Amino acid sequence: MKIKHIQVFVCCPGRNFVTVKITTDSGVSGLGDATLNGREMAVVAYLEEHVAPCLVGRDPQSIEDIWQYLYKGAYWRRGPVTMAAIAAIDMALWDIKGKIAGLPVYQLLGGKSRKGVNLYAHANGESIEDTLDKAAELKDQGFKAIRLQSAIPGLPVTYGVLGDKKDYFELQGNRPLPPEEVWSTQKYFALIADLFAQARDKLGTDVHLLHDVHNRLTPIEAAKLGKILEPFDLLFLEDPCMAENQDSLSVVRTHATTPLAIGESYNTIHDCREMIQNRWIDYIRTAATHAGGITAMRRIADFASLFDVKTAPHGAPDLSPVCFAAHMHLDIWAPNFGIQEYVGEGNAESLQIFKHDIKVKDGMAFVGDAPGLGIEFDEKAAAKYPYNRSYLPVSRLEDGTVWHW
Repeated sequence: MKIKHIQVFVCCPGRNFVTVKITTDSGVSGLGDATLNGREMAVVAYLEEHVAPCLVGRDPQSIEDIWQYLYKGAYWRRGPVTMAAIAAIDMALWDIKGKIAGLPVYQLLGGKSRKGVNLYAHANGESIEDTLDKAAELKDQGFKAIRLQSAIPGLPVTYGVLGDKKDYFELQGNRPLPPEEVWSTQKYFALIADLFAQARDKLGTDVHLLHDVHNRLTPIEAAKLGKILEPFDLLFLEDPCMAENQDSLSVVRTHATTPLAIGESYNTIHDCREMIQNRWIDYIRTAATHAGGITAMRRIADFASLFDVKTAPHGAPDLSPVCFAAHMHLDIWAPNFGIQEYVGEGNAESLQIFKHDIKVKDGMAFVGDAPGLGIEFDEKAAAKYPYNRSYLPVSRLEDGTVWHW
């Protein structure tokens, strides 16, 4: 069996998705996600111009060799563009291997470690009251873990809350250029304790609460936040500060016992190695699409397990349903799995394009037994929704200084 051709599809059913389809000379095909939000076409060019020509004619079952070939063989290693391209190829090859074997991918990884995958949902509101009303609705739906994000008084837009806009395309206005948002740490701190105090009063103690800072704080500010949130017993505090200097998290750890989660923007095991082995974090949040696929995620999970760090894969809506399917197989297998971010089934347009056999009930996802990843891609439906150039926002402090978004 040989790889016959590799196709790259870009569609926009509300968000841009880059989907890779590998087809073998025996007719078996597999799918992978190569979406890099705001830089989608860079990955498309990398795949079409540099990766695909090297793989046609190779054995699709040689997953490990192909992964190493694409990673080591390019000399220019790592980075989000390279790793998203490798990830898509890797997912598609695992999908093919599962179909050849007649088994779901989780069985190829070693089988189930649990009956289902625990999920956390998002409650994003225009005010504390609005946020908590949405959280209560999610609790009623059966979710036992909920991330809380509330608009900050005095700021026009807050991370996680788009105001009257439904997506980033609308934030861009009439020009497809990055929208800009204003950040104030002082105004954020004036809100945050009240949000979680009211959340515990309204939701009780039987729901896990989470919060995403999205790298907005300095290490000592993040330490202060972790200390403030200790009484509210969060499941974890996500991305409290940038950790390009990985020991930044040691500052937070020294001053607070609030569990920490980080890693959604990391691309290899090396990006998170020090913070895992030094136990500066409790959850690693690398995503299959951005960290090299199933092969790489399995290595990260195994390494993290040595240091009692759990996995909590990134699951934002800019990761396609193909990535969600890959995460489900990893999550149901990984013995040190913690929790999976979940933002819903997708809109009506997306559901026309991507079809899968994953069921969600009472805050848990249940993976089907279809061979491979268990997901299908409708090329004709995808063609109805062409690529629409879009960017993530740029953040500035109130004095105009560019800040972390």
